[in-house]
This record gives sequence, C-alpha cells and structure tokens, in this order.
Amino acid sequence: MIGQRIPDITFKTRTEDKYGNFIWKDVTTCDYFKGKSVILFSLPGAFTPTCSTYQLPNFEKMYADFSLSGIDEIYCMSVNDAFVMNAWCKDQGVSKVKVIPDGNAEFTEGVGFSTTFKNRGFGQRSWRYSAVIIDEIIEKEFVEPGMTEDSDPDPFEVSDAETMLEYLKENK
Repeated sequence: MIGQRIPDITFKTRTEDKYGNFIWKDVTTCDYFKGKSVILFSLPGAFTPTCSTYQLPNFEKMYADFSLSGIDEIYCMSVNDAFVMNAWCKDQGVSKVKVIPDGNAEFTEGVGFSTTFKNRGFGQRSWRYSAVIIDEIIEKEFVEPGMTEDSDPDPFEVSDAETMLEYLKENK
C-alpha cells in the first residue's frame, strides 16, 4: 500500500470535555492525518502482553526521538472500542502516543491488515504493523511476517519503535 492514500474513515472516540465529562466524538482520518507526518502502529489488542510490554511503551518512551526526526504525531490503533483503548492508555500511563479505536475494523480492512485470532478467542483483529504516513499517504510500512488467520505465534520483529526510528534516521 506504499504510495496510496489511507482509507477515509470516521472513528467513534470518547473524549473528555472542559467539564471533565466523557462524550462521544467522531474523528476522521482527515482529522488525524491531514497535513501531518505520522507514525501509525497497529496491534492485535489492548492489554495483550507484547503490545503492553514492548510496542506501546517503547513508542511512548521514544516519542522525543521521533519528534526530532520530523514526526508530528504517533498513533496506536487496534480493533478495540474507545472504552478499552482509553482504559489501556490510562493503565499504561501513556500521554504522548494517541490511541485510535478501530472498533468496527473499517480502517484495518481498508489497509488490508484485517485478520482473525479466533484460536485465542479474539475474533477479528489487526495484524501487527507500523507505518509512516505523510499527509494521508503511506510512505513506508513495516509488516510482521506470516500474516494468516489464527496465526500462531504472533511475531514482533519489524513493527517495533527501534526499527521505525532507525528507518527515519536513515531516510529523513
């Protein structure tokens, strides 16, 4: 999908208003990606071991390095609802990386990374990948090998923060 525009999707998010109340808010891919240099990484699920131990924390920890490499935002996406994504963010102490709930898997299907993990009781999920997206166009993807339905194991070899930072340092 390198060189292609990302799908036009509206995400159902929960955000805190100025009174401290959480409200539903529709946010589009245009809102997230237009006019920005973005890292998007997607993973099978919030609160899962690899995602919680390595992938999300390392992107959060290395946020300043990514900013110095010209990245405006880092987004973490999963086929989970807004309640789960927000709770996971809070649990992980994440404040710099922003989470995007793809509860209906529309974006995930649109970029061709929809799979299932029925063997683990997950149902439809996203395959693990990371990407650089510049103004809604996919510049680079790091896709974990072996994408099949009910894949076992769940590889984590190329979609990590370190690989992404190395790419940016060599190519920006």
